Amino acid sequence: MVNVNWELQGCCQHNQVVFIAAVGVSTVVILALWRTFLLTPFKLITVFLHETSHALACKLTCGDVEGMQVHANEGGVTQTRGGIYWIILPAGYLGSSFWGMVFILSSTHLLATRIAAGCFILALVIVLFVAKNWFLRWLCIGFIIFIAAVWVIQEFTTFHALKYVILFIGVMNSLFSVYDIYDDTISRRVNSSDAEKFAEICPCPCNGVGWGVIWGFISFIFLCASIYLGLVILS
Repeated sequence: MVNVNWELQGCCQHNQVVFIAAVGVSTVVILALWRTFLLTPFKLITVFLHETSHALACKLTCGDVEGMQVHANEGGVTQTRGGIYWIILPAGYLGSSFWGMVFILSSTHLLATRIAAGCFILALVIVLFVAKNWFLRWLCIGFIIFIAAVWVIQEFTTFHALKYVILFIGVMNSLFSVYDIYDDTISRRVNSSDAEKFAEICPCPCNGVGWGVIWGFISFIFLCASIYLGLVILS
């Protein structure tokens, strides 16, 4: 029986220090380059995962996905028919932060990194056939080539480049999810945001801002949990 070091006794070993440093560096780089064009491709892939989460929630609640779009202005839309709307709506924000946690945890093991990268590429290929605009199609093609190239570098060198790219995408998703919720519900109150729409159909007295705070807190918990669990796995 394997004893799990939930209390993180003896922290921090070399792998744990590298993991914390990688998360920290990724966070600093993301915040420093937030409003530059260098980060735009990663923001767009985060929007892609946001819309993919809507689509998955729709399919899991027996609805139909009629199309997906991601736009150059970092906006996106998923056309759905049927399904359970009150599950589909929060799936975008929370799904994005959930995928961020999955990517961060996958970066702690080489096999898990390869599996995450393979699933990511497969999702990009599938979306190629669902996409309703050419911008999203070219985004998918670009990231398929990028992830594949980094994967090849990892397999033929001693540098685990793919692991750090997957971790960076994970941190990017986690941070962007919290920012997106804040921007849509607290900063500028977008009436068409998922939180505002959810407030219209949910019998709870919370308004769009209220749901934004709740979802933002959950997203932040996902980020903290991914770091903690990552340290546990590496202990």
